[in-house]
Amino acid sequence: MRLDTSQHMKMDMRLRMAPRMIQSMEILQLPLMALQERIDQELSENPILELREAGPVESDGDEPSSTSTTDEAENPVEMPEFDGGEDWNDSHRPSRAALSEEADRKHDAMQNMASRPRTLHDDLEEQIGFLDCDPTVRALCEYIIHNLDENGYLNLSVNEVVRDFGGEATVAQGEEALGLVQKLDPPGVGARNLRECLLLQLTPDTPSRDVLHVLIANHLDDLQQNRLPAIEKKTGLPLDVIKDGIAHLRHLDPRPGARYIAQGAQYVVPDLIVEADEHGEYKVRLLDEHTPQLGISRYYQKLLKNKQGDAAAREFIQKKIQSARWLIESIEQRRNTLLKVSRAIIEHQKDFLDKGPEWIEPLKMQQIADLVHVHVTTVSRAVDDKWVQTPRGIFALKRFFGGGTTTTDGEEVAWETIKQKLLEIIAKEDKANPLSDEEIVEALSHGGFPVARRTVTKYRKALRIPSSRQRKQF
Repeated sequence: MRLDTSQHMKMDMRLRMAPRMIQSMEILQLPLMALQERIDQELSENPILELREAGPVESDGDEPSSTSTTDEAENPVEMPEFDGGEDWNDSHRPSRAALSEEADRKHDAMQNMASRPRTLHDDLEEQIGFLDCDPTVRALCEYIIHNLDENGYLNLSVNEVVRDFGGEATVAQGEEALGLVQKLDPPGVGARNLRECLLLQLTPDTPSRDVLHVLIANHLDDLQQNRLPAIEKKTGLPLDVIKDGIAHLRHLDPRPGARYIAQGAQYVVPDLIVEADEHGEYKVRLLDEHTPQLGISRYYQKLLKNKQGDAAAREFIQKKIQSARWLIESIEQRRNTLLKVSRAIIEHQKDFLDKGPEWIEPLKMQQIADLVHVHVTTVSRAVDDKWVQTPRGIFALKRFFGGGTTTTDGEEVAWETIKQKLLEIIAKEDKANPLSDEEIVEALSHGGFPVARRTVTKYRKALRIPSSRQRKQF
């Protein structure tokens, strides 16, 4: 079947846009330090890119970006057709040695930039990229990965993931996405509790696998309390077999994500800052003053315009200029999207900033996506691993998202508020007679926050609060 001219043009446009869109999404997802590393890499690989002198830049979304293409806008680069029969004078042809020398010079100039250690999220994102699955399932995988805690655990149910993700995702797709994440390395990642984490690490090659499965699935509490005779009685397994299983159990990792936590002092580099003006209104700006400003080399633009150059050399320059422009435009798009998304978030969470974390409002990513007219996955990438400095402290942007419940007065409150109330109740309890989870449920209910016992237990564990028996002080 032959395609007409318009179909050829549309197909060609799709093929040309795909790499550009992929790069744009990758750049959007990078936090500030990783963006600087990406710029470092591009400067080393593309001789067309060059650093421009930094000037004072107000990053409020209305002024020119710190990554500027002003010179190129005033003097647009011509993209002529190539004349294969013409020769380029040797005196104008950049040698490989010259290109290599310039790349080395730019690389050396960027060596003082801080490097960001590879994170659990980085590794999981890379593995997800090799999976062949439905786009919605892939987006759910990314959302799950972004919500894993530092130990690699998911402190949300599949229903909560689908609900907070928004869009047209189904619970079945959420289950599929979680199953995919739980198959990634390190083993045990994506588990919702310790039992699931350990079970995920069992393989057909695991020594004493069947015994371990029984111990983990049915007797984890007895193991934690060292009640081996009780396990022996319940399972009928000999004590030496149980002890052998426990020896192999110690080789499993209860915190698969912890290996990515860098040793020593941890520093968070905010991407944004929120400040109150004289009227008490919150303003958001990017902290990108130290992000290198990029431009396109005028020298190579002139070489491209030289009609006496040979086709191969001019084609090389044209491709490098196109690559440089895509990078500069992707950085500018990242900047604009990050500002729009963060401003919408801060506008929704003004009470959080005014009164404190317990006043956080329920917020879904789909709500912000609708406000700024982008896809929910764009919001997910924009807030991933981004931090904002506020008058209340430094927070991860995704900290402002979460579902909620309805109080007895009919008011919707965020689950984060419930966590804060839970902390307050436990802080005031009698240490000699601490409250059980059921009693905490009653206390919350009296305060106008009706929640299920399993919710209290889940959040207590997420906050690393021991059980009432373990909290008891004599």
